[in-house]
Amino acid sequence: MKIAEFEIEKGSSVFIVAELSANHGGDIEIAKASIRAAKRAGADAVKLQTYTADSMTLDVKTDDFKLKHGTSWDGYYLYDLYKAAFTPWSWHKELFDTAREVGLICFSSPFDKEAVELLEELNTPAYKIASFEITDIPLIELVASKGKPVIISTGIADLEDIQLALDACHRMGNKDIVLLKCTSQYPAPIEDANMVMVNDLSDRFEVASGLSDHTIGNTAPIAATCLGAQIIEKHFILDKSVGGPDASFSMDENEFSAMVKAVREAEKVLGSINYELSENQKIARSFSRSIYVTNDIKRGEKITTDNIRAIRPGYGLHPKYFKDIQGKSVKKDLLKGTALSLDHIE
Repeated sequence: MKIAEFEIEKGSSVFIVAELSANHGGDIEIAKASIRAAKRAGADAVKLQTYTADSMTLDVKTDDFKLKHGTSWDGYYLYDLYKAAFTPWSWHKELFDTAREVGLICFSSPFDKEAVELLEELNTPAYKIASFEITDIPLIELVASKGKPVIISTGIADLEDIQLALDACHRMGNKDIVLLKCTSQYPAPIEDANMVMVNDLSDRFEVASGLSDHTIGNTAPIAATCLGAQIIEKHFILDKSVGGPDASFSMDENEFSAMVKAVREAEKVLGSINYELSENQKIARSFSRSIYVTNDIKRGEKITTDNIRAIRPGYGLHPKYFKDIQGKSVKKDLLKGTALSLDHIE
């Protein structure tokens, strides 16, 4: 599977996404500067959210529509939150263009049919289904019908929800799917990250998997990388003084850059399955044990534990021969410190 020109497959480089979300303070110049900063920080892509307050909820001030679940947004009415946080649709082309100019892939999370139509006009290379939209099967079917990779966060999903979402994609003939482990808490406690799910999502559903992370710091992205994540998404903010609904769990340029560095180092640490010795490992074998003469042995004298030992360095006979050569005679005089070889033995 490819997102633009980026390969999403096991063993390839992790696709690192900077989620812009609401971190623009209502200023397009901050949004554009954030995209450029994400590029400097090492992101492969930037992701937007394409909605309006009216496409998300109703402008109703009753208790049902007031946030009160222990999030950083408690006290907001839903409509007011989305009105403050949305990225104006009129910005989208300019933001996509800015991303392309600096060499970043740009895509978005749509929340209704009109948002998908806008993103199609902008030639988005992929779609993201947000955690809370995983139950919106008509939206998933519409997105999947466009024939582009579909990235689905599973933050509020049980097994049935995930399967229904996958089935919706498959009905549209789309199997280019990535499931992201996500903890839908903002910020998410590290003890709730549950990174073992990265592997299970991939194995259980036979799709690519990754992480949409709301924890603080690098630990979860590093762990996800080591567990085979192919995509890591993290909220990005130009400057936390900008504020906004997502600022508390977003990374600034320096933090994001440190995360990218840690993820890339984790990729190098993982390496590949290979039992062939590298040149450095071959050199290091000189520090292994091998069989040496520890007391002078005269020609014709027998080898015993009194005159040979397996010691460092590793230039002598392999220790696997130690028992086999006991009691055998040597062909010539051997001085203490001689690296024993089979040529010395009759």
